[in-house]
Amino acid sequence: METTVIIVGAGPSGLSTAACLSKASIPYKLLEREDCSASLWRKYAYDRLCLHLPKKSSELAFMEIPDPFPNYLTKKMFVEYIDSYISKFGIEPMFWRNVEGAELDRELKKWKVRVRVRNNNKNKSINGEEGEMEEYVGRYLVVATGETAEAYMPEVEGMEKFGGGVMHSKMYKSGKGYEGKKVLVVGSGNSGMEIAYDLVNHSAATSLLIHILTRRLINLQVFLGKYLPLGFLDSLMVFLSKMVFGDLTKYGMKRPNKGPIYMKRHHGKFPIIDAGTCNKIKSGEIQVISSEIAKVESKKNVIFKDGKMVSFDDIIFCTGFTSSANSWLKDDGSLLNDDGLSKVNQPNHWKGSNGLYCVGLSKRGLFGSKFEAQEVAKDIAAQLQCI
Repeated sequence: METTVIIVGAGPSGLSTAACLSKASIPYKLLEREDCSASLWRKYAYDRLCLHLPKKSSELAFMEIPDPFPNYLTKKMFVEYIDSYISKFGIEPMFWRNVEGAELDRELKKWKVRVRVRNNNKNKSINGEEGEMEEYVGRYLVVATGETAEAYMPEVEGMEKFGGGVMHSKMYKSGKGYEGKKVLVVGSGNSGMEIAYDLVNHSAATSLLIHILTRRLINLQVFLGKYLPLGFLDSLMVFLSKMVFGDLTKYGMKRPNKGPIYMKRHHGKFPIIDAGTCNKIKSGEIQVISSEIAKVESKKNVIFKDGKMVSFDDIIFCTGFTSSANSWLKDDGSLLNDDGLSKVNQPNHWKGSNGLYCVGLSKRGLFGSKFEAQEVAKDIAAQLQCI
């Protein structure tokens, strides 16, 4: 099956790219391994999730989030916005299509993408061997599978011995069913903090290594970013955070040596937006464990690197996600690094060679992917005009 542009991934990045190509009247095929668009939001996010950035920083290309919606959208609201977006631009993702390989045919100067069509009549895993193979051919290939394609769980010695429940945060929905249980939440990102908060009426111990800001501080950061040098603004945010939250180290919470802007730009880590968790920590309702897990000793006992042993009923890993692009893309090394993220310097960090592009792989979140999608569409349109 041949087209001009092949987009892999129907999350927000892929949808923005599809809309931008549609506006430029450029044919494309949008491939998605799941049975829906934006699957992370629809299927793999906890119930109380809200956007951590203001809606102006969370919009997809060429469509504002409606005024009736609050400044910070709930998961349900953002999915409604996604559905309206798909309808407005007439986007038709091709679902159940798991890309197993993509490489450049140098003779044809076109990308060939091998896809296994998941049989939706059978309950088989996405990476299973069921389903027929398809091949898509396009002059341009856009990798839009995102930075959160695969759940990451660290290897822990003896985890197979643990007799309680173990899950990644993508499978967590709410605290219902955890009443009276001792739960260890591993990970100090926004998911870890919010899930710990959701479990606050149950015993939860949380390992934290964080920058914490309020939504008002985030709004101030966005505003001042237009006028102040980023280094100075970063230091200012750290100072204001300490003023608001006080000294959190006495509760076992540590801060990185760098500020939140530096951590986001260089390590892709968002600052923690406090939704009430800090007060729960200060009151003692959430216990902080500042040491890392060393190993699991028995069915319920976890040993930490400081030598302490604590018993838990469940462990929830809020340890983030990774890119999956390198598992199927055969690139000449022009675009992605070993982590499956863009290694090209700005401003053309979205562009590789031989018609290869990426959207949403530069650690810039929804705000960045919107502009990347527009630049990709402009670049492809300019090349087509020269033919």
